[in-house]
Amino acid sequence: MTAISGSAAAVTGAASGIGRALALELAARGCDLALADRDEAGLQQVAAEIGKANKRKVTIHRVDVGEPARIQEFADAIAAHPELNIVINNAGVALLGAFNEVDQAQMEWLININFWGVVHGTRAFLPHLSTRPEAHIVNLSSIFGIVAPPGQTAYCAAKFAVRGFSESLRHELAMANSPVKLSVVHPGGVLTNIVRNSRTGNGIADNARRAESIERFDAIARTTPPAAAQRIILGIEKNQPRILIGNDAKFMDLLQRFRPATYWAVLAKRIEKMGAQAGK
Repeated sequence: MTAISGSAAAVTGAASGIGRALALELAARGCDLALADRDEAGLQQVAAEIGKANKRKVTIHRVDVGEPARIQEFADAIAAHPELNIVINNAGVALLGAFNEVDQAQMEWLININFWGVVHGTRAFLPHLSTRPEAHIVNLSSIFGIVAPPGQTAYCAAKFAVRGFSESLRHELAMANSPVKLSVVHPGGVLTNIVRNSRTGNGIADNARRAESIERFDAIARTTPPAAAQRIILGIEKNQPRILIGNDAKFMDLLQRFRPATYWAVLAKRIEKMGAQAGK
């Protein structure tokens, strides 16, 4: 069991969404923080909010996880947090468009952040974590690392890769009797701005597609970022290897087990029905 109080955690993508909620919840539970994001102003707001409510050590770091050198610099800055024993690779982006609407550069941009950012973050921090009596790595995948809907080829490619990488590494750490535990997280619909902030495939000419995508996401997303953060922290405390967030994630996980080749026929109807109900 990894205790939260008295620990220190590094969190990427900490300026908003699940990352911000994690920072606030970890601080409230007695954890010091090294927070990273491209949005430095957002990080300063989170740090200020933590400072008003909790007397925790908080450092902020402007980091683009798509740049390995910046991640290494972030890891090298842990001298300010020698007790650091939790790393949460949370940063991620979204991209709207089917495979033939998204060009190669756009796919590489997303995978560089959503997958390679996780790999580089893990590699950069693992040597230090391995020296701690107990430590924990949390890698954010998605329910789209378990099921693969149309229009999400790049995102699913990255999130399935995060899942495979994390599960294999977890087994390696266990075989080596490492003090480092690893959890991979599969959130369902969480009410963040990831869809609003998404890029649009260069092959999409219809501007209404973006608005429709946001409206559909808002209709089916049920879990709040604080609830997601609390679930992740529970997973850390209990050393859970796999963390599903939301009833929608649990349902989709079970469905793909029973109908691995045909689950989308069921999910498409369910999503359409939920969207119609929300529009009434």
